[in-house]
Amino acid sequence: MKDKNRKRSPFLYGIWKFLASVVAVVVFRRKILRNEIKNKKGPFVVIANHQAALDFVNLIGATKEPMSFVISNSFYHTIPLKGIMPRLGLIPKQQFQTTVANVRKMKQVINAGGILVIYPAGLMSDDGTSTPLPVGTYNFLKWTKADIYMAKTIGTYFSMPKWRRGGMRAGRTYIDIYKLFDKDELKTIDADELRRRADEALLFDAYEEQESYLVKYQRNDDIEGLENVLYICPNCKKEFAVRTRDKSTIYCSSCGFEEKADKYQLLHKTSDVGDEIRHPSKWNAMIHDLVKEQIEVGELSTLSTKVEIQIIPDGKRSFRKIGDGTLTLTKDSFTLSGVPDIEEPEFIIPIASYAALPYKPGEYIELQYGETIYRCLPEDGRLVIKFINMIKIFYEINTAEIKKNKTCAATAE
Repeated sequence: MKDKNRKRSPFLYGIWKFLASVVAVVVFRRKILRNEIKNKKGPFVVIANHQAALDFVNLIGATKEPMSFVISNSFYHTIPLKGIMPRLGLIPKQQFQTTVANVRKMKQVINAGGILVIYPAGLMSDDGTSTPLPVGTYNFLKWTKADIYMAKTIGTYFSMPKWRRGGMRAGRTYIDIYKLFDKDELKTIDADELRRRADEALLFDAYEEQESYLVKYQRNDDIEGLENVLYICPNCKKEFAVRTRDKSTIYCSSCGFEEKADKYQLLHKTSDVGDEIRHPSKWNAMIHDLVKEQIEVGELSTLSTKVEIQIIPDGKRSFRKIGDGTLTLTKDSFTLSGVPDIEEPEFIIPIASYAALPYKPGEYIELQYGETIYRCLPEDGRLVIKFINMIKIFYEINTAEIKKNKTCAATAE
């Protein structure tokens, strides 16, 4: 089929596809378990779980037809090769925010008989589990009126942990591509069944999968940086007392709780205190539950910190500092104050529909206001993950309240 994306350069796309395939083979050591799109032509949509930043390299060579990937605005605008990104047929979109222009571009791909690729979770995994799926995901699947395929990636989380210090880690990964919904089925499927099947396909726990596959990745016992995610001790519950040493040991400087990572990145207790938590994902789930309890009983309702503010200036391809300000999070919104050289030095961003935000553990959070992306670097980088955990929990609470109100309204009618 002729590529209907007029901006795409078949030559540049071919080079990109070749380079991605090399990484898939050499670094990710990809093994295809199933590939039901190998000889299929569009229009159709591929949705995929998101374990690592370069998940796309395992997928791009799965079909001869060109694919249009939806990627983050930040990634799109900071790639140093200016002008190439549009020629690859990529569609930039701010994570967890969808504009009319975004929808129009995605619909154009489908209407033109193309292949649209979406990562509904929006963010790569920080603890080996998926970011909560935005409610709009399920409406999106129905809206496409096209066949929906699932591309399930296994193992890339361990090749590129979001919290890692250092480069990529070679090791075996897998991809399984299969039809999830037929376009005719989407017309009549029950909303609860659609949600159940989509969640079953997209949500994952990389550590549970690792128990089954037991793959050795390069430097897999190096967990330096994981303390920026697992910031609350599971034993004494103290915040920001968790540290790492000798690359493979994570411990609490307050109570002495300690665990050591093995060659599969599974944890084993090496202290006399506390209970063993084999999976970092389970440790992080404990943190989530603890923070949620603090929010529900009123112990934690807001978080504020001084931040360095960066943006990507016009004509540039990297973030540059523009000043210092204050970032404040409440149940309903973010407030960023102190932004220089604009009419509104303080602005409020509602967060009811945000399941999370773009961020890097220990370093920054990104907010988009209008067309501008504001990268906020807290004075204490350890606060980044606390902000993110609170956003996730506020999203759960806000979503539950919206669902409850709709149920009450329907009952009243």
